[in-house]
Amino acid sequence: MIYDDVVWVDFDTLENFMVDVFKALGVPEDDAKICANVLITSDKRGIDSHGIGRLKPIYVERIRAGIQNPVTHFEVVRETPTTAVVDGHHGMGHVIGYRAMKLAINKAKEYGMGMVAVRNSTHYGIAGYYVLMAVEEGMIGITGTNARPSIAPTFGVEPMLGTNPLTFGMPTDEEFPFVLDCATSVSQRGKIEVYARAGKEIPGGWVIGADGNTRTDTLQILEDLKTGKAALVPLGGIGEETAGYKGYGYATVVEILSAALQGGAFLKMLSGFDENGSRVPYKLGHFFIAINIEAFTDLENFKRIAGDILRALRGSKKAPGAERIYTAGEKEYLAWLERKNKGAPLNDVLRRQLTQLRDELNLSQYVFPWEK
Repeated sequence: MIYDDVVWVDFDTLENFMVDVFKALGVPEDDAKICANVLITSDKRGIDSHGIGRLKPIYVERIRAGIQNPVTHFEVVRETPTTAVVDGHHGMGHVIGYRAMKLAINKAKEYGMGMVAVRNSTHYGIAGYYVLMAVEEGMIGITGTNARPSIAPTFGVEPMLGTNPLTFGMPTDEEFPFVLDCATSVSQRGKIEVYARAGKEIPGGWVIGADGNTRTDTLQILEDLKTGKAALVPLGGIGEETAGYKGYGYATVVEILSAALQGGAFLKMLSGFDENGSRVPYKLGHFFIAINIEAFTDLENFKRIAGDILRALRGSKKAPGAERIYTAGEKEYLAWLERKNKGAPLNDVLRRQLTQLRDELNLSQYVFPWEK
């Protein structure tokens, strides 16, 4: 764990607190519960970059700034039996994502497959949440989203593409599904924020400066990502020697699918600022795909074969000194096993943020563990 000094707080307390924070900001109760559930699921799975740590700096501040609407207007603007295009009208991205994947799942139940493209949305939390929705219905889930510019193209230094995750979820016969949920950059802004909260420098190779060299100065990087003086490196690394063009290419795939199908915004249009430097909605795009496995084969047979594949991978010969081999989704499951009775780890920065929110929003019913 990167944090040195943490207080563990149970998930129920944190989730209820987030619901009440969202409600105090004008989010309807049912929508507030969706938003809080997406965030707490991230903390439960050990993804500290996208959980409660983003409550204040991302969602609260954007609602207060007037660039994100607390009440979500989910408008289906085009539809066929297996597809839909949705305009989210800058509402809560978690709610838009939840409803869009539900729509894709319902179409897949009837027709075998469903795909929903979304425009004018906002940050929707961990992409893995939405593919898990499909997995729980015995389906394959796929989702992706564009984001504010942060990745430089191969041989470039200017932030152009978002971290643009391309995320898959598939059911297996094991205790946990296969879930591949990762950015198309070497790392992403949320992980850099975790290092910033811990007061530590990031590893080399994550970020490139305007001079083409890697940078590690965490706090200044977060500022320079906003102004274009620094950029995230695509998967594969700087240049072509370690195949950075692969991450660049996949990020571009997600950008196209998150913008072109739905007539949405893209690249620098997602910066969150207009030509005068004023803050504006981010206008993000997403896509959601649900594939009904029963339309292809028996579900239990699929799960068994998927499980066999994963077990064979984990059972293959390990490198000298390596303790074990993992498959995607396994570490998140192990994090849940470790955390389910402990809760989420909050360092001093997060504790102060939650205390400040509690006091500002008059949520006096909450007395946090670090105050007892």
